[in-house]
Amino acid sequence: MLNENISAISTPLTASGVAVIRISGDSPLLILEKMFTPQGKVKVKDFQPYRLYPGEFDGGSFKDYGLAVYFKAPNSYTGEEVVEIHCHGGVAIVKGLLQKTLELGARPATRGEFTKRAFLNGKLSLSSAEGLIDMINSESVGEIKAGYSLYKERLNAKTDAILEKLTSALAEIDADIDFPEEDLETLSREKIGELLTSAQEDIDGLLATYKIGQKLTSGVKVAICGKPNAGKSSVLNALMGYDKAIVSSIAGTTRDVVEGTCEINGLKFVFFDTAGIRETGDEIEGIGVERAKKTLNTSDLVLEIIDASEPNPDDTLTELIKDKPYLKIYNKSDLENAKNMGCDLLVSAKTGEGIEKLKRLVFDKALGAKIDLNGDFLTEERHFYALKKAGEKLSFAINIIKDNPLDMASIDIKEAWQALGEISGRSATEEVIDEIFRKFCVGK
Repeated sequence: MLNENISAISTPLTASGVAVIRISGDSPLLILEKMFTPQGKVKVKDFQPYRLYPGEFDGGSFKDYGLAVYFKAPNSYTGEEVVEIHCHGGVAIVKGLLQKTLELGARPATRGEFTKRAFLNGKLSLSSAEGLIDMINSESVGEIKAGYSLYKERLNAKTDAILEKLTSALAEIDADIDFPEEDLETLSREKIGELLTSAQEDIDGLLATYKIGQKLTSGVKVAICGKPNAGKSSVLNALMGYDKAIVSSIAGTTRDVVEGTCEINGLKFVFFDTAGIRETGDEIEGIGVERAKKTLNTSDLVLEIIDASEPNPDDTLTELIKDKPYLKIYNKSDLENAKNMGCDLLVSAKTGEGIEKLKRLVFDKALGAKIDLNGDFLTEERHFYALKKAGEKLSFAINIIKDNPLDMASIDIKEAWQALGEISGRSATEEVIDEIFRKFCVGK
């Protein structure tokens, strides 16, 4: 039953100053009343919503002093009656108080069940829930911003506006069918065409943001490549700010791809230090070279590192990188015989000269100098394919209404509506809904 009381720990189960146990359902105050003695004169049953009350928790074999707060339905996270227990964060304390709530009638919450109840009670959309889990799992400012945009229903607002246009188009078709004697078809055909074309343009605009949206959530993949001993590993270490890769004057030291992550302007960048690409009789180094080539194929940006004292670019890279965004970086600017022969930037991994400028250059090359990370971007693959399907159905409908009876377009318009509804959860299947909430932790 949806309104039965569920209980879970909403903070990490580790020693901490404070922990939170959440109870949601139809009667969490009854459970709290049996295990909490308020310090003041107000009884638990008379608690005012959204106020913290100090007092003593009864864990059965122990006591703890903390705070309790009551959230009255429907103005709570789940839309149900909610109680939160704020206790000391000792593992034994938290486990004991959780067990007490279960003994008093609550059942353990499943993964994401609190948020799922919020969705089922109309407190948030399915896309908003996905934004919430993206924020929880975020590793960069860019990921936080993208997740928060989803959580605040910005995508849902845009898809709702598109759905309104489709609903209006269907209403026009129905009017034409219901009142044939009014001879509305010519006027309706024009209006429906405008509505569908506008909706398709809105969809195309959202789809165009997906490429950058993926980079916001997954990070930008940057392959560092070049001839052996050009200083690729040293550049990686300089970018990271610590020694991530082994550095040696012996050519071919890097045998496998070494990965390092750093944040530039709020966006996650994943750098891959690859083995020097060359012909080699060393079997192990040869494997590293093949892995380097694969890394180049999957990267978003390629940095070719060239020894500035021996500036001979690697001609074999030309075919490998093809149309990928590419930067030619000369390293070892600290050497007296360092040369600058038309490179994008001259740096010294040893002294740090030019490294901050390199980060800015990498960011601009990967995303564009004018990119605004505060904008709205499509980040979820599920949303991308739902919009893509809706756009395809609208294309069919637009072509149909040109020379055919208007009602022939209804099926495609309704299928487009159905696809868009999957984003907010209006038409999402139970299987999809369950899969999304399985990504959550138990306490959320």
